[in-house]
Amino acid sequence: MSLGIYISVPFCRAKCSYCNFASGVFSAGKMERYVDRVVADIAAARVLAAEHNAELPPTADTIYLGGGTPSILEIPLLERLFHAVRANFDVAPTAEVTMECAPGQISDALIAALPGLGVNRVSLGMQSFIDQEARAVGRMHTAEVTLNDLARLRAAGIGNINLDLIAGLPHQNAESWNESLERVIATGVPHVSVYMLEVDDDSRLGRELIAGGTRYHAHHVPDDDLIADLYASACEKLAAAGIPQYEISNFARAGMESVHNLKYWTRQPYIGFGLDAHSMLCTAAGAPRISTTDDLEQFLAAPGHAFTAVSPQQATEEEFFLGLRLNRGIDLETVQNRRTMEPFQLEAVAQLLRDGLLEQVGTRIRLTPRGRLLSNDVFGCFLSHQPASVAV
Repeated sequence: MSLGIYISVPFCRAKCSYCNFASGVFSAGKMERYVDRVVADIAAARVLAAEHNAELPPTADTIYLGGGTPSILEIPLLERLFHAVRANFDVAPTAEVTMECAPGQISDALIAALPGLGVNRVSLGMQSFIDQEARAVGRMHTAEVTLNDLARLRAAGIGNINLDLIAGLPHQNAESWNESLERVIATGVPHVSVYMLEVDDDSRLGRELIAGGTRYHAHHVPDDDLIADLYASACEKLAAAGIPQYEISNFARAGMESVHNLKYWTRQPYIGFGLDAHSMLCTAAGAPRISTTDDLEQFLAAPGHAFTAVSPQQATEEEFFLGLRLNRGIDLETVQNRRTMEPFQLEAVAQLLRDGLLEQVGTRIRLTPRGRLLSNDVFGCFLSHQPASVAV
């Protein structure tokens, strides 16, 4: 198998109210120190893998710069990151190289530099084509700016573009959501990601929603039933437009699925660099996980990685909760041939089939449309510390 490489760039011009990632607004000096640290980690990657008896595949066929907003890095810093990767890894000539960008924050100089950096895929964090909705969560662009960035990227030869949408933004309703979907479809982009708003205490908006407050337009967030309806509408409309769903949050035209993200869902080897980055390496004993801290000051001051051995049972659990994210689901026969399934997992499959949250074709099982709406609960049924049923 080939290797996937992920580089976390946790810097933003402004922190969106819904964001629960390890990212924020920091000085240019921090960015330079950060790149120094990441470049050093890239150079030491094979030594780190060897310390854990892991072997990195010789060739990398995907590189993904995520964030945060990688596009706000100065071009010389981006050049240093890409040079470090290519100096230490054999990158396939046809590798998929993705950079996340924020609309309105992509300079002419950066667009001109992207092909030279090897970037051939861009993910635009648009979130909504409705200006009021984008403003409500702190986005710094308009629909017109997004369309202009699309045109500029295409003029530079980058046509493999993803657009992000979030169902559940403040002020959103069925009419405005339909307008966003129609405008996304009209752009002709080959890939669309649709996320349902997460409500947790790791974001300002999430905390305000939990508290029942009104800051960050929290009192204008749609209810759960409407958010579910918006998501279902996206699945239907995008499929009708030739952009079918292939994973819970991802939709693509034929042959345009994210090669990098598929590595996560199919448990292929990948290595992550930077803040709150994760890796899955290959060893004779299994697929250990390596991670870094989510605290920037700690990351800069004290290089280090956390190593987690993955037991056979945990590997089986991962096959379920990662593989079931894909519309094609998982092959039970293949899972059982690799390792023995726990009795509670077999019982969970049977119960979820009865509840209509899973469906089976031959030896493959997959989530039903309703199962996707309750996916976190479904995945929990395959974990040893969770009950093997879902309240339906």
